[in-house]
Amino acid sequence: MPDRFTRPPFNFYDKKTDPVEHVSHYIQIMSLHTHNDALMCKVFPSSLGPTALRWFNGLRKGSICSFSELIQEFSIRFVTCSRVPQPVDALLSIKMRAGETLRSYASRYWELYNEIDGNNERVAASTFRIGLPKNFGLRESLTKKPPEGMRQLMRRIEEYKRLKDDRLQSKGKAPMMNRTR
Repeated sequence: MPDRFTRPPFNFYDKKTDPVEHVSHYIQIMSLHTHNDALMCKVFPSSLGPTALRWFNGLRKGSICSFSELIQEFSIRFVTCSRVPQPVDALLSIKMRAGETLRSYASRYWELYNEIDGNNERVAASTFRIGLPKNFGLRESLTKKPPEGMRQLMRRIEEYKRLKDDRLQSKGKAPMMNRTR
């Protein structure tokens, strides 16, 4: 180990997360030392949980010659734990539930949207609209003037929520979250 090297705190790989994400996190934390292949290999086991550490300890001595080989073997061994990106059409399954708030629907939608790979902003923005009830004011607005991307969709959702809150307040009905006791 180099002089003055302090092992950074790691999230332990627990076989429940994506191995690629774990490696990316490890490399990010070790970013000052990525040029030192031997150090990257020596420190890597300290980021592993019990199962992965048993795998590491079972590697034949001398079978790994570089950090990239170690990562390749790690990824192959734990490939079944890899996160599979959702297809963009998975967004079509998200519908606003009866009695659900726009906030809750949008939250579930963004969570699934973040699991999708690729640049599908127009399709994603359109599927959000389709998931809204037919008589919902925001759906009508998004149909008349479709958003060009996710940023614009998010802005329109916030504007709609603000407008709805303003209407409730002007009628003397404060929204649930702004009511005082």
